[in-house]
Amino acid sequence: MTSQSVTTTAPSSGPSRQTIFVGILLVLALAAPFAVYPVFLMKGLCFALFAAAFNLLLGYVGLLSFGHAMFFGWSAYITAHAAKEWGLTPELAILLGTAAAAALGAVVGWLAIRRQGIYFAMITLALAQLMYFVALQAPFTHGEDGIQGVPRGHLFGLIDLSDTMNMYYFVLAVFVLAVLFLYRVLHSPFGQVLKAIRDNEPRAISLGYQVHRYKLIAFVISAGLSGMAGSVKSLVFQLASLADVHWHTSGEVVLMTLLGGVGTIFGPTAGAYLVVTIQNYFASAGSWVTIIQGFIFVICVLAFRAGIVGVFAPLLKKRGIEA
Repeated sequence: MTSQSVTTTAPSSGPSRQTIFVGILLVLALAAPFAVYPVFLMKGLCFALFAAAFNLLLGYVGLLSFGHAMFFGWSAYITAHAAKEWGLTPELAILLGTAAAAALGAVVGWLAIRRQGIYFAMITLALAQLMYFVALQAPFTHGEDGIQGVPRGHLFGLIDLSDTMNMYYFVLAVFVLAVLFLYRVLHSPFGQVLKAIRDNEPRAISLGYQVHRYKLIAFVISAGLSGMAGSVKSLVFQLASLADVHWHTSGEVVLMTLLGGVGTIFGPTAGAYLVVTIQNYFASAGSWVTIIQGFIFVICVLAFRAGIVGVFAPLLKKRGIEA
């Protein structure tokens, strides 16, 4: 008899490249406020979360919303009002604003998802403009003055968020938890169905999936996380203003997502920081900032058709890193 030897390959016991990559990014984020102005970093994190929430719809469901500023801005108003007038702690004020944004998203989504393409986009834009004029006239929003002097308060009654470093690490924690939640959603069976709807909606319908229900749930999740970003931003800057609900903010989040890379995990963050950096360091240029943004956008579209991160995503994936 001929004996045959069986060679068994032992599974790798070390951390994956994805884990190492994420760990490096997290270490850099923890050390960043010692080298960069923390308020600038917090603004970037807020808009990065906003862009990641928007990317859930555009990148993984194929729905282009031109009205996401309504969730971002109205959540900011509710959080600011709850913290200033009702004296709620920051975590409760943020949860209230997030819940309000999700509820508003359920109503808007129920109306909008019945249409597709440009009709869906126009419905969201029209409803966002309606909510903008409501914010302009509502007494508690204080019109063009906005809600100013919003107290940051004490997190869980213990951590003083008026300290800039404490506030930064709180914002970072919110951002990391939200992105982990999105990552889990996208890699769940629910997320796979969303991708199927994006790629071929008629086939998803033929397989028996209730497409409208999946779209509505995704819309509510996106609206809720967008609201969370707006709530945190209102505490960071201690202000909720009409700029947060203006259509220009909806356009900015579209720009951030496209620049970073639609349908990627880290693309919205890269796009958000690029736009925020341009706004911050070219602020002295006045109205020329929009021209500079447009010029950089054209360059990125020509050089990085899939977005800054999207271009390198296939290369990173070959090395076991999902970008």
